[in-house]
Amino acid sequence: MTYTEKELVRIAKRENNAKRNYLVINRLQGKHIPVEPQACLAMFDELEAAVANAYEGEALLLVGFAETATAIGARMAADMGCYYIQTTREDAGDVEYLYFTEAHSHATQQKLVKTDLDRVMGGIRRIVFVEDEVTTGNTILDAVDAIQRVYGRQTAFSVASLLNGMDAEAERRYGERGIRLHYLVKTDHSGYPERAEVCRGDGVYHTYPEENPEGILYQMHTAGGRLDGRRLVNGADYGEACHRLAKQAMGYVPFREGERILVLGTEEFMYPALYTASVLATEGCFVRCHSTTRSPIAVSTEAGYPLKERYELHSFYDRGRRTFVYDLERYDKALVLTDAGDGAERGICDLCRSLARCGNTEIHVVRWQG
Repeated sequence: MTYTEKELVRIAKRENNAKRNYLVINRLQGKHIPVEPQACLAMFDELEAAVANAYEGEALLLVGFAETATAIGARMAADMGCYYIQTTREDAGDVEYLYFTEAHSHATQQKLVKTDLDRVMGGIRRIVFVEDEVTTGNTILDAVDAIQRVYGRQTAFSVASLLNGMDAEAERRYGERGIRLHYLVKTDHSGYPERAEVCRGDGVYHTYPEENPEGILYQMHTAGGRLDGRRLVNGADYGEACHRLAKQAMGYVPFREGERILVLGTEEFMYPALYTASVLATEGCFVRCHSTTRSPIAVSTEAGYPLKERYELHSFYDRGRRTFVYDLERYDKALVLTDAGDGAERGICDLCRSLARCGNTEIHVVRWQG
């Protein structure tokens, strides 16, 4: 399928970010905007086909960028059966990290688990960085530099992204370093700052719900067999684990054909929710999927603006951090999938209260644990 910039790209205004005032939102990606899961995965699969054809027979490591590209990288690795690891801003345990920065983001620090990379880098022919959208390319170059400082220059690098907004100078720098580019759509950012700046920001903003959790009705479930994409995994194994998670989740909740179902992931934890949503859709349900996010984005009532309503939440992963979810609606059932550990209770209550505010009366939360 051929995708176009007009079809995929929506421009939103970042809140209080002087480094870059706009955010490129891909309407089919399943992060900020609720999406039909099959349409989202079909887009990911097209990018995966380009990478698989280009590097058939090579020993690959796919690196998905947090937050927004974690599902893309995980899907590609699951289909290709290669090694996968995502960048993270969370604590992945008692490990050593490689650090690099994402300068235009509100949360600049990114890291990879070096402890895991040490196990496989000797046998990796090529690292493919997977992104939703590349603009300057500086973040990936910073990651390449961090890897080469530790492991030398024997590994080749490529980038696979849904969107590519790099200008000629950025692409020239990549060419000089031998970094190959794969993407679905070329974008032109020249008018994006102006489009974001005129946003009225007059949408609906919900601040933190009240502390008292009384009256919040949701059912909590625990699923086993967790694999963590923040740690090095075999893509095929990760895909199978996500399939088992989907079946466990569906066993907890009595879904019926024709029901309207919402599936929500949490922050970096996107692909397991998206995959579960796709399985539910094959059972005849009307399903939409998206996830919570760290990104504070202005919402607006303007025609054509992508986000209309914002809910502020405590993070499932750090109660001291704000997260957000956008454009909730009423469904027959709402299913929240998360890998958050202890301490997530306030965030869970915030999200469930927000869902209840939209008229959702049957809410299930599934925590994926080892």
